[in-house]
Amino acid sequence: MQRHTASALALTAALAAAPALAQDKVDEGPEERPDIEPAFAEQTNAPALDSDVEIATQTVADGLVHPWGIAVLPGDAGYLVTERPGRLRHVAEDGTLSQPVEGLPQVYHQEQGGLLDVTLAPDFADSRRVYLTYAKPMGDGMSGTAAAYGTLSEDRTQLTDVQEIFVQEPPSPTPMHYGSRLVFDGDGHVYITTGEHFTEDERHYAQDMDTTYGKIVRLTPEGEVPEGNPFAGDGMPQAQIWSLGHRNIQGAAMRPGTEEFWIIEHGPAGGDELNLIEAGANYGWPEVSYGKNYDGSPVTGGDYRHEEAGFTPPRYYWDPVIAPGDMTFYQGELFADWQGDVLASGLVSGGLARLELDGQTVVGEDRHVSDLGRVRDVAVDQDGSILVITDYEDGRLVRLTPQSAS
Repeated sequence: MQRHTASALALTAALAAAPALAQDKVDEGPEERPDIEPAFAEQTNAPALDSDVEIATQTVADGLVHPWGIAVLPGDAGYLVTERPGRLRHVAEDGTLSQPVEGLPQVYHQEQGGLLDVTLAPDFADSRRVYLTYAKPMGDGMSGTAAAYGTLSEDRTQLTDVQEIFVQEPPSPTPMHYGSRLVFDGDGHVYITTGEHFTEDERHYAQDMDTTYGKIVRLTPEGEVPEGNPFAGDGMPQAQIWSLGHRNIQGAAMRPGTEEFWIIEHGPAGGDELNLIEAGANYGWPEVSYGKNYDGSPVTGGDYRHEEAGFTPPRYYWDPVIAPGDMTFYQGELFADWQGDVLASGLVSGGLARLELDGQTVVGEDRHVSDLGRVRDVAVDQDGSILVITDYEDGRLVRLTPQSAS
């Protein structure tokens, strides 16, 4: 099923005639698909930003086992961090690591599955509600992306009144590509990203409206279908779906001061995508892709021209991939020149990629702290410092601050 919006196609057409950028790009290595011609000049290989910021790193806490998500608690209460094996930890500002928080739902910890994202309800100060995503065990080795909320005790040792609000259908035999970011907008909705479970047999479900594979779903905080969902009259699970045609979305954020919802999703070999999400839009996977399969074969014929096939093209793509984790829009005082920039964590590239936007167009990119290795999540602390977690057996929560300016 091919869905698109006239505004997205009109914008693509307008940008297609823009002049090519001549500045040097970030040195990333050889492209997987050098045969591709971008839909518009700024869609990839943005000019390398001339950043004069040197970054200092400080380990806040170590000994975390494959940490996946960070939530910054109000005031001086510290942080919540998920560990993929199924543990939620409280980390104090001084780095003290708690015992696992009790009361979590059961998770399916295989391959990429486990306890995944964590975020606070917008009214956390009053409700103390915490939202989680995870791989839910569904019997006979099957699993799917699920989301739930619970109430965090005042001493941060327990979740109570845990309620499940979403379960991906149908159950999958493949413990891969769960997606799994949680984002609230300013209008009382929660967005949950999913993946399509990786295999060639399952990836086509990203185009199947009878599944929630490779989709973004939009719900109320209690898990109901809100008014305004684009397929709300089509029954379940269609009513939950906000957008479709995604591969594996592990980065998502609302752009401050706007109603824009942006995501970053994994491509195959080449073709990680930064997408601006519109209600009802179809982003093309696996019918079109800027990448190729890991064995070098084309993805369903090798088509990549989103707009010609009626799909919404990405605002930016990476080839070679960064293998994105989460993303955020920087807001703070410590990195004053980065206001409004995208910070995207990288698993293959390592560290952070920073993207500068002009409107909805990427006009520059640079890379930072690649020596940290696999960075899974990124958040901004209340003082404007940047927090990242490293996805290893001995993972760390690390604080980034400006060291000096040349």
